[in-house]
Amino acid sequence: MTRWILLALLATPAVRADDWPHWMGPKRDNVWREDGIVERFPAGGPKKAWSFPIAGGYAGPAVAAGKVFITDYLTKDKVEEGNWDLKEMTGVERVFCVEAETGKEVWKYEYPVKYKISYPAGPRCTPAVDGDKVYTLGAMGDLICLDIPTGKAVWKKQLKDEYKAKVAIWGYAAHPLIDGDKLITLAGGDGSHIVALDKTTGKELWRSQSAVESDDVGYAPPSIIEFAGKRQLLMAGPKALKSLNPETGELYWSQKYTADNGSIIMTPVLTGDFLYVGGWKNKNLLVKLEKDKPAASTEWKDKKDLGIGALNVQPMLDGSTMYGFDHDGLLMACELPSGKRLWETDAVVGAAKNSDTAFMVKNGDRYFFFTERGDLVIAKLSPEKYEEIDRAKAIIEPTGVAFGRKVVWSAPAFAGKKMIVRNDKELVSFDLAK
Repeated sequence: MTRWILLALLATPAVRADDWPHWMGPKRDNVWREDGIVERFPAGGPKKAWSFPIAGGYAGPAVAAGKVFITDYLTKDKVEEGNWDLKEMTGVERVFCVEAETGKEVWKYEYPVKYKISYPAGPRCTPAVDGDKVYTLGAMGDLICLDIPTGKAVWKKQLKDEYKAKVAIWGYAAHPLIDGDKLITLAGGDGSHIVALDKTTGKELWRSQSAVESDDVGYAPPSIIEFAGKRQLLMAGPKALKSLNPETGELYWSQKYTADNGSIIMTPVLTGDFLYVGGWKNKNLLVKLEKDKPAASTEWKDKKDLGIGALNVQPMLDGSTMYGFDHDGLLMACELPSGKRLWETDAVVGAAKNSDTAFMVKNGDRYFFFTERGDLVIAKLSPEKYEEIDRAKAIIEPTGVAFGRKVVWSAPAFAGKKMIVRNDKELVSFDLAK
């Protein structure tokens, strides 16, 4: 066994504690566990370490083993705000690997793709690094496994075509989950709402549930909890919150949930025996899990003044308090499992507008917020209040447009005592070391 572990470590680059290898960081919990991070910003804001030119997209970067991975969409067509009539666009999705210290390009992989989605700036999903492979999911369902040393494709699947799926209006946006030897992802289609693939070969291991219409698919990334002695794969979909056996796809339980416009985006938050999920226009659900078997029952749902209607940003639980941005752009504190709102503020982004966004990570006893206006904010959160410590304004230009305003809607990565973030022009590394 010792020899096998040693050979495995020699064969694949290790994921260090200061890496950010996939969506929401090493443990998919938006906690940045590095020490030696600035208490306040230097005059003029954090120092830019490097920048790398890219094109459009919402996908955040992944950082692992001294490399940064980012995807974009290069097109000559006009990127229209909203694109609600789903006008077709022609271009190429690209995957870049760059050096984390210098921003120098290591390799590029690209492929043609036509978009017929709303908000067509580019891909949505953060790459996922696992050993010497990186996995990317494009906006129209191009799922690709790339070899990190060479940048060559190991395997690829077109989910929309293979599963005869109807693409959701905002495209494929649920970040795939690596679980042991499996890659688990939403696919869509009849009997294949969610699928598990062999991460080495791309071979299908199982498929489960159905999402026949585009509004059936949703955007919530799959997640796994361990409860009642079982590992449970959670699916927050537009019509139900479900628990599956991650090894087989077998349905454990299902509780009804209705998402307006198919807009269920957050993964469920677990606190004690309870799971919470919420979305657009106060569509929310709290279920209670049974302790002796994988089963659940609904405690309350669709309460106007309870919970948080999370959209673009995953809420975070700190003790029994959940913090997150409601659909109207307000940062809220909410007690769970009661759902009682403790306070709300528009201080992070500014005067609240429709779907205002600030991505949040926890570092020690503080939170870092990267706002859609390009500000970086340090603050403390408690059940009593929001307390701002410092703010660096417009460290990166908002290049996108949403609801008539300029935005940057991409989650940063935090690794190597740096924040790495993108807009539709560049990928930038900022130094946040003391």
